[in-house]
Amino acid sequence: MSKSKIITKRIILPDYPHHIVQRGHNRQVIFAENEDFKNYLENLHELKAKYKIKVFAYCLMTNHIHLLLQPGKRTENIGKFMKVLSARATRYFNVLEGRSGTLWESKYKSSVVQSEEYLLACLRYIELNPVRAGIKEHPEEYLWSSYIPRMGGDRKEWLDIDPMFLSLGETETIRRENYLKFIGENVPSGESEFIRTALKRGQLTGNSRFIDAIEHIVGRRIERRGQGRPFKNKDNFK
Repeated sequence: MSKSKIITKRIILPDYPHHIVQRGHNRQVIFAENEDFKNYLENLHELKAKYKIKVFAYCLMTNHIHLLLQPGKRTENIGKFMKVLSARATRYFNVLEGRSGTLWESKYKSSVVQSEEYLLACLRYIELNPVRAGIKEHPEEYLWSSYIPRMGGDRKEWLDIDPMFLSLGETETIRRENYLKFIGENVPSGESEFIRTALKRGQLTGNSRFIDAIEHIVGRRIERRGQGRPFKNKDNFK
């Protein structure tokens, strides 16, 4: 594999989590009423089953969405899933507003996530979106993210639980208690920017060892940058 050329083409891998963001065209409002959010989540539920996509986390903001998805063996399904999900949202919006045209800003952005060190950090990043935006003081106050069902309220049986969240404790109660502590901690310096930059540039959310492993899998060099601070592992919750 040549080390002289670095390629940043979108990377989709089977059985790996992918952090995805999609924004409204010109940052226009996508979700204005409760029914708008509900419609998107209904489609998310239906299509995840059809395309065999796991949904580990989501957050629907007024003008963009965050998803943490994991495809099965057929990596092309994640693209099909996003295409249909986006198209349904566009049709819904256009009928509602009596308009035509695009709803979304170009293609969605995605980043493959290193599970062991960054998956929980990505969960926190996604579910703290309303707090960073100054909309709410705590994620439990925001109805349109995966935080409330993850913590046992308004339970959505279709929300998949990732293995790193499961590693937080032997029982559901312990896992939720530890995740609540994790959410309440000060986010390590640079962590949010690292996740945001990886997503914006379509790079990997992981350390250099992870990048080496993915380069070996895809057979090409991937653009590198300074790695972020990894999330503490489950041993810190014992």
